[in-house]
Amino acid sequence: MKRFFILVSVFALVCAAASVQAKDWKTIRIGVEGAYPPFSSTTPDGKLEGFDIDIAEALVKAMSAEIKLVPQDWDGIIPALLARKYDAIIASMSITEERKKKVAFTNKYYQTPAKFVCKKGAMKDFTRAEVAQATAGKKIGVQRATIHDSFITDNGGKGVVIKSWVK
Repeated sequence: MKRFFILVSVFALVCAAASVQAKDWKTIRIGVEGAYPPFSSTTPDGKLEGFDIDIAEALVKAMSAEIKLVPQDWDGIIPALLARKYDAIIASMSITEERKKKVAFTNKYYQTPAKFVCKKGAMKDFTRAEVAQATAGKKIGVQRATIHDSFITDNGGKGVVIKSWVK
């Protein structure tokens, strides 16, 4: 809970500092994916819901502003921010050095460990060498433009076929 309030404070300060530059902060546009339950998903009637959506709504409410959620496919979420399609992103995004060159991050507001799933006994230890051996000649599914996509692209074994998708 303490992290949440720190995040709210940092977000509010950033927005307040930016308001000096004449930005009208009555409505804040938040980029979200909408295809990553339970963090963000779209209901059958088209409503966005989930943990990230709740965080976005709470932050904007704390600023006494209105929220406009802007759904965006994952692989275009940073380019759309840079194109000013929205004012901020609230999504389950891993902080990487490459991403930090393009956007500013707040502190993490939660931690979700990644998992690599394979046939029992295929790997003794999770090392780059064992990943390469276990994936050689196999088909691997990953969400496109994620740290997991980068990892398997860089460390997959000889002949690995990477099947990437956007949710």
